[in-house]
Amino acid sequence: MDALVNCLSPGNSNQTVLVSRHPRPRGQHLTEAFAAELDLAALAAATPPAGMIDAAPGVAGPRTIVGVSLHLYDTATRSRREFVSLRAGTASIYVCGATVQGVPHIGHGRGALNFDVLRRWLMATGYDVVYIRNVTDLDDKILAKAAEAGRPWWEWAYRYERAFEDAYTGLGCLPPSALPRATGHVTQMVELTARLIERGHAYAADGDVYFSVASFDDYGALSGQRLDEMCPGESAAPGKRDPRDFTMWKGAKPGEPSWPTPWGPGRPGWHLECSAMATTYLGPEFDIHGGGLDLVFPHHENERAQSKAAGDRFARYWLHNGWVTLSGEKMSKTLGNTLSIPATLRRVRPVELRYYLIAAHYRSAIEYSDAALDEAVTAYQRIESFLHRVRECCGTPELQPWCAEFIAAMDDDLGTPAALAAIHHTVHAGNIALDAGDHTTAVEAAGSVRAMTGVLGLDPLDDFWRSTSPWDATSAALELLVDRLLTERAEARHRQDYATADAAREQLLAAGITVEDTPDGPVWTVKRM
Repeated sequence: MDALVNCLSPGNSNQTVLVSRHPRPRGQHLTEAFAAELDLAALAAATPPAGMIDAAPGVAGPRTIVGVSLHLYDTATRSRREFVSLRAGTASIYVCGATVQGVPHIGHGRGALNFDVLRRWLMATGYDVVYIRNVTDLDDKILAKAAEAGRPWWEWAYRYERAFEDAYTGLGCLPPSALPRATGHVTQMVELTARLIERGHAYAADGDVYFSVASFDDYGALSGQRLDEMCPGESAAPGKRDPRDFTMWKGAKPGEPSWPTPWGPGRPGWHLECSAMATTYLGPEFDIHGGGLDLVFPHHENERAQSKAAGDRFARYWLHNGWVTLSGEKMSKTLGNTLSIPATLRRVRPVELRYYLIAAHYRSAIEYSDAALDEAVTAYQRIESFLHRVRECCGTPELQPWCAEFIAAMDDDLGTPAALAAIHHTVHAGNIALDAGDHTTAVEAAGSVRAMTGVLGLDPLDDFWRSTSPWDATSAALELLVDRLLTERAEARHRQDYATADAAREQLLAAGITVEDTPDGPVWTVKRM
């Protein structure tokens, strides 16, 4: 049981101290260099003590105070930085949501889940999180697809907005603090445009308004590009002073929605939308701006430029998640290589897809394959099986402290691969304890597993997932029938009628039920067909 004790017990270094995350001093047992660049290989040796306080609202698991601070990879500085919030105890996050033009694919799901994990970890470690995810409900692609289908653009956008929100909810994403639509914030967009024109960073021409990239000295800093090496990102227009300037406001066109402005009727450009919505809800300066890697340039570069040029300090940290790829190409509707969330959920349960999409580090690419998805399903079911074994013999385990390896992994730029490795290590040790009849240790391990999976939104015993678990609502009738067959099998074995006992087992196998004989009695699971 040494491995389990190692994972669940605090370290004994006399150089380690308990610290509050507000403010967040570094733990004395870590050097500054090590805190800035945690080596995953050293996670097993990093065992700071854990002190428990109450669970964060909406997040399963205890909040833990440790001597390690959260470090996140900031795209703007191209480095891991210690996270220090603008306001003590509160973290503010803006995430670019979907352009609701069609059915969501698993690439969309991955982005939403990555930032859901960030939010959950911040909540679990004591932060009050204000989390804003927008809806781009007006865009060239939406207008084109709605026109092609012969439907009003607003109907098309709302139809797929519901599809996205249903998918995110089904995958266990916590609802955002606010879900602003672009079309609901045109007034703020017009005001921001006016500020930029007044400051000399934007200009009107033929009903359009453009941002002058040459007027902003720091343009290109986020994406690491030099202005003199950039190529135009948009098509040429007669009123542009510089081909690299980007459109903030688009003059009205026949059949398109428009709003009145001092520069003529029109509609907002994509980049303007997010700048206005982010600052409307989070103020001129906030903690984290997130989105997919494909948004770094031009979208986030342009957001940053126009917001800072208007006098806002804007985002303090920029986080970007990697893509889901098929045959090496980013999954996208434009390329036609998408795998929709509804189609994927016909193969696996929502919690299993969630596990698959967060198992890789959020900044790495996931090359989708059926085999990789199946491996993730098997891995998740190992966790699930262990918890249900414990519950059946010992009752539902109460939450226990996270193990130190899990904490260090999550604080190291949300290192979910190492965090899940810590969970599986605890599951393995807990199964050994259970097989040896050491129920106390097994229950302790199960409680820690529940707490850690809860932070990731994966706790198999959470009420949210119970309706999809083969051990709960979906198997209520099945459980009665299986238990009856197992009772008949046990009685046959007791009277040494092995032919009848074997026949009962074969009936179960034929129905997709596997039976494992343990010291605590038979344990059955539903085999994936």
